Amino acid sequence: MENLEIKYLIIGAGISGLTFAQKCKNEFLIVEKSDSVGGYCKTFYVKDYVWDYAGHFYHFKNDSIKEKFLSMYSPNELVLKDKNTKIMYKDKLINYPFQTNIHQLEKEEFIDCLYDLYNKDEKQTYDNFVDMLYGKFGVSIVKKFLKPYNEKLYACDLYKLDTNAMGRFFPYADVKQIINNMKSNDSDRKSYNSTFLYPKKGAQTYINKIYSNLDSKRVMLNTAVTKIDLKNKEVYTNNNKKIKYKYLINTSPLTDFLGFINEYKLKNKLSYNKVLVFNMGFKKASKFKEDWIYIPDKSVSFYRIGFYNNILGKEKLSVYIELGFSKDENIDVDYYYNKVMQDMKKLGIIEDNELDCYNYLIMDPAYVHINEETSTEIHNLFAKLQKNNIYSIGRYGAWTYCSMEDCIVMANSTYESIDEIERNEDNEN
Repeated sequence: MENLEIKYLIIGAGISGLTFAQKCKNEFLIVEKSDSVGGYCKTFYVKDYVWDYAGHFYHFKNDSIKEKFLSMYSPNELVLKDKNTKIMYKDKLINYPFQTNIHQLEKEEFIDCLYDLYNKDEKQTYDNFVDMLYGKFGVSIVKKFLKPYNEKLYACDLYKLDTNAMGRFFPYADVKQIINNMKSNDSDRKSYNSTFLYPKKGAQTYINKIYSNLDSKRVMLNTAVTKIDLKNKEVYTNNNKKIKYKYLINTSPLTDFLGFINEYKLKNKLSYNKVLVFNMGFKKASKFKEDWIYIPDKSVSFYRIGFYNNILGKEKLSVYIELGFSKDENIDVDYYYNKVMQDMKKLGIIEDNELDCYNYLIMDPAYVHINEETSTEIHNLFAKLQKNNIYSIGRYGAWTYCSMEDCIVMANSTYESIDEIERNEDNEN
């Protein structure tokens, strides 16, 4: 068995792990179980199509992160877009978000939504995600869009989700905002991701640029963790390596990570969904000009379709299509391929458009299910892990709903916290 020793051992070479490694100079080692870096932030190049693992677009609130991102690209490598997103409700396209654009519905439905919104049973605290939806938006808005769409997305009983399951990403709006939007119609322009940046060669190019600035010899691909010895601060891998660390940074899914440790287990099982993604290229154009469309109709197999061709200014139709499933479902890909093609024709997205090529992937896990019981357990678990110099970060390591920018912030702040601890220890000595 080969014995190694390193200050920062990082599990996972996705955006969180690579960002953390950037801060570590040459005091890190990354172990990655797959044969390439990027995690879910990867891009397929098929013929002349550019497809990511799913829709990956860069939205920035943090100016320093945005400036660094921009400095890595020449202007002609990027697309800057004002987001154009819609909801397909019945046979009509409604501006997103639904709750601030109910005036675009047919008159009778608009009155129903407005009446229920005015008479909603708002409370100080809510029992669960659905309870919060009804309290904030009333019955009609919830039944027409918020509940069916999120049931398709999360593929679970929404009553089991925490009120804050989507965090800052949920488009809250009060009655005044909803009424004012009937005239100004600028709700989406005020959202956190009203504009976005996208590399013309795909989201993975950002990962590649980070990776190119690291010592590739310190990134061990095809290397999976099999066991973690907390007492001796050692990690064992599938290729007969024992790695001694001072700090362990986990970015792998928490469900996997806990399987490497005998000392800590959660009483409540972590819940999540799987997402089947089809990437499809067609030889003809489509009449749709949106960047992506949300679809609450449960007779349609997919909950969202995104149009790469519109984002990149291409003519031929190029799309990603997302379908949600429970974590235990056995997905019949051939069946859903046929269903997706039927549904795209039913919605008028394709007519006699000839399919040029396609691929698919299954994201497992995809969206984590956040509830109060597991959140409390995870919080307590992380406090115990940090006492052992272990930090679990990123969307799946921290088991949270967050953006790529949030992962970058989390990685940077974790390094800075460790660095501050070390400086304080040095001062005490």
